[in-house]
Amino acid sequence: MPRWTVDRPQRLSLDEPVTALHVRLVTGRLNVVAADGPARVDVTRVSSRPVIVEQRDGVLTVRHERHPRTPGLRWWLGRLGRRFRADVSIAVPADVLADLRLIDGPLVASGLRRETRADVTSGRITLMGVRGRTAAKIVSGPVEALGVAGDLSLETVSGEVVLADSTAGTVRAHTVSGEITCDLDNLRGGEIQLSTISGAITVRVREDSDLAVRLHTTAGRITSGFPQVRGGGGLGGVRDSAGVLGTGAGRLWASATSGSIALLARPVDDDAEELP
Repeated sequence: MPRWTVDRPQRLSLDEPVTALHVRLVTGRLNVVAADGPARVDVTRVSSRPVIVEQRDGVLTVRHERHPRTPGLRWWLGRLGRRFRADVSIAVPADVLADLRLIDGPLVASGLRRETRADVTSGRITLMGVRGRTAAKIVSGPVEALGVAGDLSLETVSGEVVLADSTAGTVRAHTVSGEITCDLDNLRGGEIQLSTISGAITVRVREDSDLAVRLHTTAGRITSGFPQVRGGGGLGGVRDSAGVLGTGAGRLWASATSGSIALLARPVDDDAEELP
């Protein structure tokens, strides 16, 4: 079983095939990208606690040695975190199973197309061009998903969710305290579920979308760029809007407890619809 202890900046190239990637880092920067050729691990910065790189039965593991289980006050004051600082970039085949966890710092995943899980405590998650099943969860910080397809789940406790240029068939986005902003392509038969406790929801879909729409807010306003989606008041100020766009083959559901909801119409680009 190949194993490296990286205590200074180093680049590793792995000859054996990689089918799964497990990352467990404490603080720093993590960048995972799909690429052709052998898997590579590039550690550009490492503090006093080394990074361990292991490969066994197709599973590539990148982790901090003696990973702290529950960072306490010393961690947030920076006394412990500085020892575990590491900036790591990893290139793997696009079809790996990726399980990525980082306590503090930004995490970027790009081009993965099978199954990706990203989990950050405090920082930022950015997903670009991922496919397959993708789940991203962060306690404090934003989540951005750009050009994502497949089955997508995004969750934050305190932070915003931004989804753009998405063709994901299934979208689930939830925040406790934070805004949700989505720009979605036409999804026939897709399902979109957006919810926030405290924050606004803005979702833009194409004018020719096929969606059954239901919007709900307890304390806020609902605005719609589609005349088919009509609003109405309710008991105690609860507001609901519903309607059908096109054939209604897909489903869009958005709910805000304390916040407004805006449904926007995106014009169809006629030139983009023409066949070459």
